[in-house]
Amino acid sequence: MHPVPVDTNILARLATGDVKTEHAAARKLFAGPVLILATVLLELEWVLRSVYGYSPAQFLAFTQWLSASANVHFEHSETMHEALRLHELGFDYADALHLAAAKGQPLATFDKALLRRARKHGIAVRAL
Repeated sequence: MHPVPVDTNILARLATGDVKTEHAAARKLFAGPVLILATVLLELEWVLRSVYGYSPAQFLAFTQWLSASANVHFEHSETMHEALRLHELGFDYADALHLAAAKGQPLATFDKALLRRARKHGIAVRAL
């Protein structure tokens, strides 16, 4: 059985439980194999932070809970886990995902805060 790709709203219902019937349906879906796409996890972090007021620690706790499930599969798993590790170090999740996807190649950026944080952690970046 192939994992079912899930949309951001499914994960948001699962994380927050704010719509009880949808939360129950999401939990039922997660009883089988699901696939979390990189773009969906990126959008989820934004939704949980901006709409629900989640902290980075809360987002990381939710993703760790997801990772612990044998039924959950991540698209580009190595990249996703590296992005979560970088996010845990204090990087904005989107920046963390960009850095992880670059796979060690210097990411060119104008973002001075990103440059400082990346250099502090020995991550290749390129100032423009």
